[in-house]
Amino acid sequence: MKKKHLLLSIFILTTSILLTGCMPGSGKYTHQAPAGFLSGIWHGWIAPLSLIRAIFNPQIRVYEPINTGWWYDFGFYIAIISGFGGLSLTRKKSKD
Repeated sequence: MKKKHLLLSIFILTTSILLTGCMPGSGKYTHQAPAGFLSGIWHGWIAPLSLIRAIFNPQIRVYEPINTGWWYDFGFYIAIISGFGGLSLTRKKSKD
């Protein structure tokens, strides 16, 4: 059982690292093609990875400054709330 969890964790970590190519602040977005709703969701999901990577690369940001405004913000906050709030749903309650 523990081996299964370890393999799943390694798979998720590897996939996350490979998919971080479109981090906020990487220069992918321009004023002609700003980050939208779906980009906001993606950037919210990878925010912890963006924060860690920003320590080593100052061009990487947690939040994309070139965005569509309200829709990007909405997607970003939906992902942040569902990602971090969803972690509490997986915790086991202790039996006292």
